[in-house]
Amino acid sequence: MAAGYAELLRTRHAARLLLGTLVGRLPNATAHVAIVLFVRSEGGSYSLAGVLAAVYGLATAAGQPLLGRAADLYGQPRVMLPGALLSAAGMGLFAFTGLDPLPVAYAAVLVAGLSTPPLEGGLRALWPGVVGRQDRVHTAYALDAVAQEIIFTVGPILVTLSVVLWSEAAALLAINALGVLGALSVVVSRPSRDWRSAPREAHWLGALRSPGLLALLGAFFFVGTALGSITVAAVAYSDDNGGDTVYGLLMSAIGLGALIGGVVYGARQWAGEPERRLRVLTGFLAAGYLPLALVPGVAPMTALAVLAGLFLAPALACAFIVVDRHAPRGTVTEAFSWLVTTFGVGAAAGTALAGPAVEAGGVRAGFAVAGLSGFAALLVLIATRNVLAAPGGGTESGPVVETRGENDRNGAAEPGFRAGRQA
Repeated sequence: MAAGYAELLRTRHAARLLLGTLVGRLPNATAHVAIVLFVRSEGGSYSLAGVLAAVYGLATAAGQPLLGRAADLYGQPRVMLPGALLSAAGMGLFAFTGLDPLPVAYAAVLVAGLSTPPLEGGLRALWPGVVGRQDRVHTAYALDAVAQEIIFTVGPILVTLSVVLWSEAAALLAINALGVLGALSVVVSRPSRDWRSAPREAHWLGALRSPGLLALLGAFFFVGTALGSITVAAVAYSDDNGGDTVYGLLMSAIGLGALIGGVVYGARQWAGEPERRLRVLTGFLAAGYLPLALVPGVAPMTALAVLAGLFLAPALACAFIVVDRHAPRGTVTEAFSWLVTTFGVGAAAGTALAGPAVEAGGVRAGFAVAGLSGFAALLVLIATRNVLAAPGGGTESGPVVETRGENDRNGAAEPGFRAGRQA
C-alpha cells in the first residue's frame, strides 16, 4: 500500500489538496486542546473550559452541514475561504478578550465554530474527480484517514510548543492563521474551482433522508463523546503528572496510534461489506479506551494512549466508504459534513460530561466516560445492522450498479460512489 499511496500522491493536485486540507483543518482539530489550555491559563475551571469547548463543538456541529449543503449548491470557493476568515476572526477575538466579559468569550467561540469551513467533507467530494478509478478512491479514503491523524499528532505539539514559546493566546492566533492559509490553498486549486455536485432532488432533509446515514451518525456521536471526554480527562491527569507537556504527549500518542493503525489497515484491499467490517473495528476501538481508566504512570499511560488510538483511523476510513454508499445523490459534501457534525456534538457532550466527572470522581471517572461511550457506539451499530445493510445488495469490492437505494425514500439515484465531479 506504500506504493499505492505514492502513486496517489503523484496524481496531479492530490498532494496539494491533501496538505491544504490538513493545514486548513488545524483550527478545528486542535480547538478543544487550545480552548481548554487557554481557559485554564486565564484562571477558569475545568467545567468552564469544558463548556466553552462544548459551545465550539456544538457551533461547529450546526455550521458544518449547512456550509456543506451550501458548497454542494454553490461550489467550494464561495463557502470555504469566507468561512475560514470569519472563524479565525472569532478565535482572534476570544484570544484578545479572554474570559472577561464572559458573554463576549461565548459569542466569539460560537462564531468561530459556526463558520468553520467544511474542508474535510469537501476533500472527500473531490477525491473521485482527482484520482479517477474507484479502487483509487478507496485508497484515497484510507490515505485521508491516515493523513488526518497527523493533525492529532502534530496539532497538540504545535499548540503546546506555542504555549511554551509564547502563550496560550498566541497558540490560538497562530493555529487559526495557518487554517486560513490552508483553506486558501484548497479553494484556488483547479479541482476545487471546477467541482460541481451531482444534481440533487430538492428536499429539506437533504442527506438526512437516508436511514443508513442516520444510523452511522448515531454510532459516531458516541465515538466523538469518547474523544471529547479524553481531552478533559487528559488535562486533569497531566495536572497531577507533569503539566502541559504530558498533556501534549498523551494527545499526540493517541494520534500516533491512529496513524499506525491507519497505515496497517490501508496495507490491503478489503473484501465484503464495509458496514460489517465497521462493527468489528468499532468493537476494537471501544476495547482500546477501557485501559485508560487504570491511570498508571506517564510512560505506561502513554503506551495505553497509543493503544486507544490504534483503531480510530481504520474505523474512520471504513466510515467514509459507508457514508458514500448511503448518501443520497447530490448531497456528498453535506453527508460527509454531517459526519464531522456528529463528532462535534459528541465531542461537546464528552467534554461537558468529563468535566463534572473529573471533579466528582477524579481522573479515573473522566476516562471511564470514554470507555462507556465507545461501547455505546458499538451497540448502535449492532442495533441498526439491518438498516446499514449494503445499498442495492452490493459489496465494496464488487461491481457497482446505479439503482434506487432503499435508503433513499425519495427515490434519488444511488450509485456506489456519488462524489464524482459533475459539470
